[in-house]
Amino acid sequence: MACSEVCKEQVEFKEEQEEACTKDGTIDWHGQPAIKAKSGQWTAGIIILLNQGLATLAFFGVGVNLVLFLTRVLGQNNADAANNVSKWTGTVYIFSLVGAFLSDSYWGRYKTCAIFQVIFVIGLVSLSLSSYLFLIKPKGCGDEETKCGSHSGFEIALFYLSIYLVALGNGGYQPNIATFGADQFDENDLKEGHSKVAFFSYFYLALNLGSLFSNTILGYFEDEGLWALGFWVSSGSALAALVLFLAGTTRYRHFKPSGNPLSRFSQVLVAATKKCNIDMPLDADSLFDVDGNDSSINGNRKILHTNEFKFLDKAAYISTRDIDDQKKGIYTPWRLCPVTQVEEVKCILRLLPIWLCTIIYSVVFTQMASLFVEQGAAMKVIVLNFRIPPASMSSFDILSVALFIFLYRRILDPLVSRLRKKSSRGLTELQRMGIGLIIAILAMVSAGIVECYRLRYANKDCIHCEGSSSLSIFWQVPQYAFIGASEVFMYVGQLEFFNAQTPDGLKSFGSALCMTSISLGNYVSSLLVTMVMKISTEDHMPGWIPGNLNKGHLDRSYFLLSGLTTIDLVVYIACARWYKCIKLEGKGDENDDERGSFNKV
Repeated sequence: MACSEVCKEQVEFKEEQEEACTKDGTIDWHGQPAIKAKSGQWTAGIIILLNQGLATLAFFGVGVNLVLFLTRVLGQNNADAANNVSKWTGTVYIFSLVGAFLSDSYWGRYKTCAIFQVIFVIGLVSLSLSSYLFLIKPKGCGDEETKCGSHSGFEIALFYLSIYLVALGNGGYQPNIATFGADQFDENDLKEGHSKVAFFSYFYLALNLGSLFSNTILGYFEDEGLWALGFWVSSGSALAALVLFLAGTTRYRHFKPSGNPLSRFSQVLVAATKKCNIDMPLDADSLFDVDGNDSSINGNRKILHTNEFKFLDKAAYISTRDIDDQKKGIYTPWRLCPVTQVEEVKCILRLLPIWLCTIIYSVVFTQMASLFVEQGAAMKVIVLNFRIPPASMSSFDILSVALFIFLYRRILDPLVSRLRKKSSRGLTELQRMGIGLIIAILAMVSAGIVECYRLRYANKDCIHCEGSSSLSIFWQVPQYAFIGASEVFMYVGQLEFFNAQTPDGLKSFGSALCMTSISLGNYVSSLLVTMVMKISTEDHMPGWIPGNLNKGHLDRSYFLLSGLTTIDLVVYIACARWYKCIKLEGKGDENDDERGSFNKV
């Protein structure tokens, strides 16, 4: 009797231990299975949200007025300064791919975030020191009135080294911190799964609140010529973010890095090509797979077989030669790959059409930093004897983001959940991204209508045309508000979608896709403006976007973008209806299967 009681107690103890650990394969700081009560969840999540807010404040403290620094302090002309800022911004997002690769392959997300944050702090401190000691000469220069003196080649080189260290640090850190925050919630646990979805909304809110402080307070100081102060505040904010991040070290949950994904992808393509002439059986059960609960990719969850891209299934087909090699104890991954490895490639191929459709949205999003500002500068900017900087109107975008995150999380999502009969979830990620595109179209139409009225009240014979229209700059509020609302649906949905639909070993790569979408949006926007100006300036016409906007047709540029976004929406709907969700072993719940579906009703 005593023996049976002891055995019963041992079984109960084992069950309690299993229940206490996470079910998604995360580990703690010591490499042991993560215990739910002692790791992750909102304790770690809040630390990461605060870290993101402080780091964003630091980054935009440099980026928001970098073009003014180049023109006022370094003496560059507008064209060169704009070109240099575009290169710098593009580099930030290119470095996001580097950070994602190192995180998923070798370092893991915690180590990658820590290392790139250190680089970020070094870059900001170097920028602050070089500005204070060398570049801001004479003291107080760099405002609208006082010009700075010339600088040596060494001083210029030190400046560019500093800002590109900032680009490297922020670019490598940014895609990993969002994914690392999501890692703190076990999606196999119902309560934590809902918290994980909420985390992405709060993450984007933290990003925007940090940006709000930079765009307003730091932007004002730097516009007044207090560049060194602004850069030192950014440095202090980045250092505080790093210290806070390190303080939570023992609380975090981790996924093991999965090795080089490029080699895994190459192995699938090579193995499938070698067997291109083989006739595949209809039964997927005959395909090669590994035993146990873990896949062959360093302990990550198995991905179940799907029927798309059947050519790639040949990489998992067990040929006669493979059987002979197995009898000899030989396994060649360049000839035979497990189903999970094949499905990993399929997942990325399925994501690409959706990702390509987000680039046009990013073109619309980038107008806030370019055409919206130029449009605002040509409107009435004096209100009650106070001059409103046109760039500060982006604060309404940030306020709109905060408002619509609240409305979506507290009102719209619960309402849609109640209306659905078969699911407790609200709108899927793909549906929300589609809504984001629709709101983006409204933003461009709104901007075009405002421009039509601005031109109606403009002085077309002006020489210096800032404030040349009697139409108040506050008429821009609707277009900024529409952009903010669209971000909540598009970018937050995009973060959730790529995190949920990428394999365990490529989560950071999924976040990097979001950033590269913004980067390509910048490049496509520049290309589009160049093409528009080349076509619209034929026959000695001033063009749609001339130096004097009162002689152009900026409204036509906005309406062109609304038309392109409408076409993109149609293509996106087709791609979203075709898309099939990732199927992970042990996640057979209908809600999980339909989570990324566009057709869910």
